[in-house]
Order: sequence, then structure tokens, then C-alpha cells
Amino acid sequence: MKRFLTNCLRKAAVAALILSPLAMQGQQAKIQNWRPYDQSGINVFEAPKDSASTFDGLKVRIGAGFTQQFQSLTHSNKAGSPALYPRLKPGFNLAMANLNVDVQLADGIALNLVTYLSARHHNEAWVKGGYIQFDKVPFKGKVWDDIFKVVTLKIGHFGVNYGDQHFRRSDGGQTLYNPFIENYIMDAFATEVGGEVIIRKNGFIGSASVTNGLLSGGVQAPLEPGSTTETYKRNPSLVGKLAYDKQLNSSLRVRVAGSVFHNSSSGRSTLYAGDRTGSNYWFAMESAAATAKDNFTSGRVSPNFTNQITAVQLNGLVKFQGLELFGTYENAQGRTINEKVAGTPKRKVDQYAVDAIYRIGAKENVFFGVRYNQVKGELVNATTKQTVERVAFGAGWFLTKNVLLKGEYVNQTYKGYATGNILDGGKFKGLVIEAVVGF
Repeated sequence: MKRFLTNCLRKAAVAALILSPLAMQGQQAKIQNWRPYDQSGINVFEAPKDSASTFDGLKVRIGAGFTQQFQSLTHSNKAGSPALYPRLKPGFNLAMANLNVDVQLADGIALNLVTYLSARHHNEAWVKGGYIQFDKVPFKGKVWDDIFKVVTLKIGHFGVNYGDQHFRRSDGGQTLYNPFIENYIMDAFATEVGGEVIIRKNGFIGSASVTNGLLSGGVQAPLEPGSTTETYKRNPSLVGKLAYDKQLNSSLRVRVAGSVFHNSSSGRSTLYAGDRTGSNYWFAMESAAATAKDNFTSGRVSPNFTNQITAVQLNGLVKFQGLELFGTYENAQGRTINEKVAGTPKRKVDQYAVDAIYRIGAKENVFFGVRYNQVKGELVNATTKQTVERVAFGAGWFLTKNVLLKGEYVNQTYKGYATGNILDGGKFKGLVIEAVVGF
């Protein structure tokens, strides 16, 4: 641990020295069509489309997200199940840090790069992804101007725009957007290499993406199970979204959205296992031999649809003055390559979630909330169903728009797991507090 912390500090110091001239240049840099990393970025979904801002030369903006947690959780499972991690006691988790670099390259053309400097899963600095966003193109002609009044083009390695929940999730050190501590039980988030087109007009939003279907790059065909020579086909991921988002008056905003994600044969789809930073419930429901680095998805479940997957997510947001309701229904079906070869039917899983948040004051600096989240379906095999339920009560206080203190009491239960599974009769509960900085 001492060596790990020393390495983190050394990397942060080197990054600060390298980037300090750019940071000084970019202190007041205005990045076009950019989602802020502070309180003003909350409930921003697709990055805004602002054609009124001007370009006056290349600008670089350096930002960051920092999160420090205190955790006090307890867990248990049914007698006779494998032993749970016995050293789960109150204490501080490892602080997490993200480094955000945004560059205005030209008028309407921006670059984004996020690096995880310190995370639960990776002991080394790890690039999340980077992409170029075009809200204008350097081609002359009225036809191009008219197209890019409503079109945004994104190219690179980025989080796919499936569902609205991924805009509200915690992401390493960037936890300021999330009114709660942890993400959904079934956390839909994946970074893949590809391109995305977004079209906006009068509150209507449509997006379409084609990606390589993998967490990272890859040029080799995947191997058939049990073979060192036989390969199977690898297909791209197809992602689409339709949404309507409107501020109806000074008090009421409504957004509804529907998304689909499909891959008929992926080398290793990670839609529900794409987070490389880790859960914010450390060691909950993990085995006695668990480590923070290797067992980093505590409290989450993945249906393991690694080869074939079709997922649909429906979202709704209603914000009336300080009251905010955000709901999700999700259905996913798929299977692994081993299940496909064996002729096992596709498994199906449903997820439901609702957040009720009340934000107080003209600046909404204080908030209280409750979340209910349930996952139910064939998580383990095609013949049995499991249910995982979570109730979380949260509260937060923005000391400034960049500094947030928030806490949560959580109670999560597991049902339907077979005898001998560590999650059989499982439950955990307790308190987690986070101190967050985002800029």
C-alpha cells in the first residue's frame, strides 16, 4: 500500500509539472459545447449545442475529480454459504482521482481526454478514453453550416450513449453528478471505439453509434471455446437513442428517452462490466480472500452477456422547482459464447430504478433523496431467476459549486441464489460518506 500511494503521488506530481503551463493558459479557457465538471453539470445529458459562442484560438482546460470516502458497512449470508470477507470494518477507502483535459482545437471542434490517476481497480494511471467532437466542420458552404446547426459528430474512444443513467453515475474520482454513492446494481457503462452522430431540433434528440464492440482496440478474431485455432465472428455494437428534453417553463423540465444497444457476436461485450475504476461499496459481499483491486465490483451484478446482447433502457426525468424524479426501466437479454455453442437459450434480465430528490434553496446547494433499485432475472443460468434489491437514502451539501459533501445509508438484499453461492441469502447495509471536488 505504501508503494502504491508513493507511485500515485509521484504520477500526480509529474502530471502537475507537465501540465502546469497548459493549466495556466487554460484557467479561463472556454470550451465550446462542454459539460462542466462542477454542480452546473448536474442533469446535463448530451453535451449542449451552443452555436452562439465564439472561437478566439486554441485553448486548453485542465480539470479534475477527487473523491474521498468513509465507509461503515456490514454484510452477511445464509449459514453454510462460503465465508464473507471477515475484516469489513469502518474506515476510509482509497481516494480516487481523475484528470480531465479538454482542448478547443478550432471553432466547433473540441477534444476530450480523461485519465484515471487513482482508482480501486487499477494501481497505475489508466486512460479512460479520448475523442474529438465536431459541432462545426472546417468546410465552406451553406449546406455544411445548415447540417451542423443540428448535428454533432463524435469520433474516438468514448462512453457509448446508451440510456440516460450513465450521465448520472459515479466514474472514479468524478462522483459529483451522482446524488447517491453508488451506481445502479446492473451498471450499464462501456467505452468502445467508434463514431456517434447526434441530431437535435426543438427539444427532440436522436443519436446513433457504431463501435468496435470491445472495451479497447482489437484486430484478432476471438477463439472458439476449447480451441486454439478455431475462431468466431466479431461484430460491431449498434447503439441508438431517441429523447425529448424540454424546459416547459421556469419551474418545470421534462425529459423522456429510449435507448437500445445490440451486438450479435462480440469478442467480449462489457456493457455491464465496463467500469475500470470500481464500486463505491468496498468488500461488500466479497469472499474472505478478496482484494480491493481484483474484487472491485462489490454490490453490483452483471448478467455476463459477453457474446450476444440486446438491451433496451427507458428513462424519464421530471424536475419541478426543487423536486426531481428520475426513473429507469431496463430489459437485457443475451448469453456467453459457451452458452451459444451449447445451444443454451438467451437469458433475460429486468432492472427497475427510481430516484426522488429534493433540492433546497435558490442555488439548490442542499439535497435529500431516496433511491429504489431492483434487478430480477436469469443472472446465473437460463433455468433460475435471482433478485437483487437496494434501498438507499442520501443527502448532500454543496459548500461551493465545486465542493460536495454527501452521504448515504444503503440496504441491499439477494434472493434466489443457489445453496453454496456466496450471495445465497446475502445482505449488506450501512453508511458511506463522500467528500467530492470537481472542476
